[in-house]
Amino acid sequence: MPIELRIPFTGGPIPAVAGLLDNPTGRATPILFAHGAGVDMTSDFMRDVAACLAELGHPVLRFRYPYMERMANGETRRPPDRMPVLEPCHLAAAMTLMERTDGRSPIFCGKSMGGRVGSHLARAGVRCRGLAFFGYPLHPAGKPHKLRDGHFGELDLPALFLQGTRDKLAELDLLDKSLEMYAGEATLQIIEGANHGFQVLKAQNQTDIEVRSDLASRVHTWSETL
Repeated sequence: MPIELRIPFTGGPIPAVAGLLDNPTGRATPILFAHGAGVDMTSDFMRDVAACLAELGHPVLRFRYPYMERMANGETRRPPDRMPVLEPCHLAAAMTLMERTDGRSPIFCGKSMGGRVGSHLARAGVRCRGLAFFGYPLHPAGKPHKLRDGHFGELDLPALFLQGTRDKLAELDLLDKSLEMYAGEATLQIIEGANHGFQVLKAQNQTDIEVRSDLASRVHTWSETL
């Protein structure tokens, strides 16, 4: 069972957010695992991937951004916070994970928006081993002209991009072009038939947990090269 934490931080509408730490004594690279815009840290996807990563030896810290924490505490549905709120919360979670894992630098791993926030912190110089994206949100759905890649040229560290062929937030030809200007070593792995939530086509005969286990294994294998 994961350890329940409270993560205090400044610069947001609330003083602390919840966190869940799996396998705190694991010796593989620690992983900070941030949720997406509409996916709580307790969602099936986040829970299953975290559990699989923990089984592979990683300490894994999930946490909530303030808007999601407020909804979890009974407030009505809220839009995601802006970067000036997301980033200090993400940084506080990173510091908490490092304190719990003997100061070891973590991988910043995230589902969609959570991965993007981690990449902005990395650009700002926050210490991490690398970046792992479960569906980088390259552009809003149906708006491929609004690219979110302006900071790629400043990210001089390894990154793993796991992208589905049916992901409406990342047209793969556009992502290929964006990765040409990525400053570090970027590894793109395509998940056949997967949408932005990594649900695959029924004809592929893969269960959700099989897909999520495969995603975790890909992150683990890549992490061993860092």
